[in-house]
Amino acid sequence: MEFKTEVNQLLQLMIHSLYSNKEIFLRELISNASDALDKLNLLSLSKEEYKNINFEPRIDIKFDTENKILSISDNGIGMNEEDLNNNLGTIAKSGTKSFLENLSGDEKKDSQLIGQFGVGFYSAFMVASRVEVLSKKALDEKAYLWSSDASSYEIKEAQKEGFGTTIKLFLKDEEFLSPYRIESIVTRYSNHIQFPIFMEKEESQNNEGSEERKKILVQINAAKALWRQNKSSLKQDDYDKFYEQNFHDSNKPLLSIHTRSEGKIEYNTLFYIPSVAPFDLYRTDYQSHLKLYVKRVFISDDDKELLPTYLRFVRGIVDVEDLPLNVSREILQENIILKSVQEASVKKILSELEKMLSKDREKYEKFFTIFGKVLKEGLYGFSTERDKLLKLLLFKSSNLEKLISLDEYKQALQEGQKEIFYITGSSETLLRSSPLLETYKHKNINVLILDDEIDAIIAPMLPEFEGLKFVAINKSSEENKANEEEEKEFAGILSKLKDILKDEVSDVKASTRLHDSPCCIVYDKDKPDLAMQQLLRQMGQDEEIKPILELNLKHEILQKLKENESYTHDIAILLLNMAKLNEGLGVKNPKEFNEILNKFITKAL
Repeated sequence: MEFKTEVNQLLQLMIHSLYSNKEIFLRELISNASDALDKLNLLSLSKEEYKNINFEPRIDIKFDTENKILSISDNGIGMNEEDLNNNLGTIAKSGTKSFLENLSGDEKKDSQLIGQFGVGFYSAFMVASRVEVLSKKALDEKAYLWSSDASSYEIKEAQKEGFGTTIKLFLKDEEFLSPYRIESIVTRYSNHIQFPIFMEKEESQNNEGSEERKKILVQINAAKALWRQNKSSLKQDDYDKFYEQNFHDSNKPLLSIHTRSEGKIEYNTLFYIPSVAPFDLYRTDYQSHLKLYVKRVFISDDDKELLPTYLRFVRGIVDVEDLPLNVSREILQENIILKSVQEASVKKILSELEKMLSKDREKYEKFFTIFGKVLKEGLYGFSTERDKLLKLLLFKSSNLEKLISLDEYKQALQEGQKEIFYITGSSETLLRSSPLLETYKHKNINVLILDDEIDAIIAPMLPEFEGLKFVAINKSSEENKANEEEEKEFAGILSKLKDILKDEVSDVKASTRLHDSPCCIVYDKDKPDLAMQQLLRQMGQDEEIKPILELNLKHEILQKLKENESYTHDIAILLLNMAKLNEGLGVKNPKEFNEILNKFITKAL
């Protein structure tokens, strides 16, 4: 019989090695064998006529190195003549036309389409010049042989012991005649298929002083998927061992999260939060540690779309029932089922972290110390989980030495306080000693100390937290403006100071935000603060933004200056540089600063 035109086109592409990832032929054939075993397994449990069948499901892989033949056998449901003709002769109904239309010329991407369009069996022609399929349907008397050299195919009656299917591949080369090569492919893609896979291996045996090589059958897959087992039957030690074996980390994970979902969308997930950060955590080309399976069959371990980037530290398994095998990355991004799985997984992970925060604070603080900066990335943009993420964040604060959550901050609000105050910078030590904290300390108002680099980016876009607005204390504000009478009294001095410092500051203002210090620098509310400027500088944006110098008119220095304005120039230089040093900034003209400082020290002595 002749193949349909579309199938012929497909086979020609296979034969001429369009696909670079040839090894997936074995994954496809084993998956087909597993499906056949599944079908007969279900019938043996549900239909009376199949219940008396002697059925021990298995898959066997054998080699004929002399004739370059690789065989894959199963004792599943099997196929009769009509099945062989429908399943292997005319596959247009399975999507061949759509498959061909979706080809892009990118070998790796195109090879990912094979399973998606139901043409997995034909991947055998990537490695074989001829394929024979010997099959006998369960409860039938007759067996049939389907054979093809990819130009046409024939079906004829044949002899076969027992039901099931054996596929013989007449290989083009010897690459896939290596037991080691085959075992590595099975371990990678089909290790967790629920049925045992046996393979022929040669073993050396000593027989009366001479060495003989004997072929033995060895099971080469685990034949069980831990993530599909009932949680009640598993112990934490089972999860820990699985983690070590599959994610090559000898450190026990901080948390394991095992979920099974049934209903409209069926899937199993097993997530781990490691206790040590991966080396590439902050690299844009980080390696995803999530493995995607479809019905226990491994698909990929490099799909960053399975979880948002702010959860890139999570390792684990996502096993979905209703996805086509080997979906391409574009399909992953658009697939509604996978999107639903992702959304549910994010909610589950964040929910488990919230439990850890409330029930095991010490462990959670360890987690947050390692991964807190990454978690904060979720606040950037329009994450649907921003409210949950805010509850999971821990902060340093001005009144306490320990880390606190926003819930804990809220519990310690002062009477009438309706804001969450924070200060950003690159040094915790400098921030804790900042003059900007003075008034808040005297009022016993707690201020969050944000000293992570990412804080400069996310802080300005933080939403309200349970009715409390986030307010940066290092930004200029009308609330801190001095009263008109004071400003009028110091109008002349303020004017002179502005003129003297015009090249270094955007403005000089009287302020009520200070208590003990004479001055501080702040930034316009619509412009980046110092921490953000430092970040922009690292990104090559070196635009200088002048600060605002704010003065405490009640301070003795300003009061004395009012009485003796001849020192205005020198005091202006000293005040600005004192404020800069408090922020960890350098002095622009050290020589001038030192000369003025020496002059005043000498005078004082």
